[in-house]
Formats: sequence, C-alpha cells, structure tokens
Amino acid sequence: MTNPFDDENGRFYVLVNDENQHSLWPTFADIPAGWTAVFGEDSRAACLEYVEKNWTDLRPKSLIDAMEADRAERAAE
Repeated sequence: MTNPFDDENGRFYVLVNDENQHSLWPTFADIPAGWTAVFGEDSRAACLEYVEKNWTDLRPKSLIDAMEADRAERAAE
C-alpha cells in the first residue's frame, strides 16, 4: 500500500500552523485542528513548489520571535 503523502498522482493542500510550519496534506483527509489550508487543491509537485518558495525559514515562529526579542534586548543595553 502506498503512503498517501507520497502519491505522485494525489491531490493535496498545503497547510500552515501557528508556528508557520508547512505540511502537504491529502485532500481526502480532514484538515487537523490548528492547521489552515493556504494553497491547493493541486498536484503534489505544485504543492511542493509552493512550500519551497514560501517556507524559506524553517525555524518555528516562536523561536524567531524569541531570537528577535533577545537581539532587541541586547541592542538596548
């Protein structure tokens, strides 16, 4: 049995959570709580292309925010 996430002929959404993490999600499955569809329904290849263009910083949003706050605090010293 093929993993539905690896199905080259499948239809997908791109989901994003509050941490700005991205995920491919098969369209036949319910979108999980905490995630929002931001692209699709489209092919797996098109969804992967979207992710590659739009998720360029793989750090979670909370880490980015903490690092920026730390940087601002150090600059104020």
